[in-house]
Amino acid sequence: MTSPDHDYWQIQDAKQRFSEMIRAVAHDGPQVITRHGEEVAVVVDIAEYRRLTRPTVDLTSLLLGGPKLSDTAAGALAEVEAERKADFGRQNDLAVDR
Repeated sequence: MTSPDHDYWQIQDAKQRFSEMIRAVAHDGPQVITRHGEEVAVVVDIAEYRRLTRPTVDLTSLLLGGPKLSDTAAGALAEVEAERKADFGRQNDLAVDR
């Protein structure tokens, strides 16, 4: 039995030599599986899979969603807001004396 061409495995070889193919994934990177010369699948390392399937961040939602605060930070912000609400400023007499 011959070894697969540079990271390519025929499906029957991939089935028969599964452990070897998994070692090749860890050592050499993604391995392509072919059927009748046509690429049908790719086996990748789990870290690469997780990186590729990680949810993307929607910039609009991120910007419109407001800050993500810890409980401590939210409590401190609430205290600052409470202090600001208590300050009504000074009274101004805007009446014009003639």
